[in-house]
Amino acid sequence: MVEQDRKIKRVVIKIGSSSLTSMHGEISRRKLENLANQIVALKDAGYETAVVSSGAVAAGYRKLGCIDRPTSLPEKQAAASIGQGLLMESYSELFLSHGYVASQILITRSDFANENRYNNMKNTLNVLLERGIIPIINENDTITVDRLRFGDNDTLSAKVAALIEADQLIILSDIDGLYDANPNTNPDAKLLDKVREITPEIEAAAGGSGSAVGTGGMKSKISAVKIAMASGIDSFLGKADSENILMDAVTGCARGTYFNQDPEGFNLDNNQQWIAFHSGPEGEVILRPESRASIIEDRKNILPSDILQVKGRFGEGAVVRVMDVDGEEIGLGRMNYSSVKLEETLIEEECERKEAIEQDTFVCSRDFALPVSV
Repeated sequence: MVEQDRKIKRVVIKIGSSSLTSMHGEISRRKLENLANQIVALKDAGYETAVVSSGAVAAGYRKLGCIDRPTSLPEKQAAASIGQGLLMESYSELFLSHGYVASQILITRSDFANENRYNNMKNTLNVLLERGIIPIINENDTITVDRLRFGDNDTLSAKVAALIEADQLIILSDIDGLYDANPNTNPDAKLLDKVREITPEIEAAAGGSGSAVGTGGMKSKISAVKIAMASGIDSFLGKADSENILMDAVTGCARGTYFNQDPEGFNLDNNQQWIAFHSGPEGEVILRPESRASIIEDRKNILPSDILQVKGRFGEGAVVRVMDVDGEEIGLGRMNYSSVKLEETLIEEECERKEAIEQDTFVCSRDFALPVSV
């Protein structure tokens, strides 16, 4: 049994397509009912639950007239437009039979990038959860273009967990956790039951060459876990068809991998989470070489006098990339100057009037070992 650091009350559950579909690629009513019943058991036990669910294309492609799962983007989006309603109808019916109401939320990446929509989404989800509703969340596949996609629902689930300040993110899949080697080729591969830090070795095991778990999407799951851990959220990865997997996951006795960050590790507040994971940087500032260490190591505010060059055009309050002279990204920060005003300040050498970026609105890439703006 894996010891839990605190009592879990708010949970985000990510359900992948493989956890909902039959061997023919269609939605399996048996699998859907099993997971819905487990979610109901969590609700009955007092947990607030949000569900990030794949499966819209699988639910809709036959109704579109396709014999096999479509491969072209227009057909996938058309299938999703049919399947999303059918999938939601199934969830609603199953939850209502137990006295619970489900709601639907479709999200695009731009909803997170726009700070007003981000906050509106947070407020909506909090109201639903506090009223006992079960939000069913998915990417808006019917209209999202590739460059604005999350890439997978693993990433979306981690962002939702951070958004609502969940206690735990549960990622269900067709694999039973993270191994230290490829279990299909290495009989000595061991399941890692608890991980405190995402090391380069763990990332290599998840997505390295020849890794079976990498081809199954483990790399995206580790990226999602990194977002959750940076936000102070524990995660669990386990196999969807394991008996009572959800209740076992929240009580700490499931077979799978628990990701629990060291309590003394870095955690981002909600504002820093938005800067790090959701904002779209609008420009760049290049730091002077002599200022780099004081900002990274000593956690000092970034003054105009620390900035050597400004790139791009942005307004006051915009998020920018903070770079060193060698082109390495140091982090992201919210500017207290517009680009025009900052350039004027540098020319006039009135460099100490106010900070260009304050530390509480700056996220250092090194602290979290992941690229910002995931």
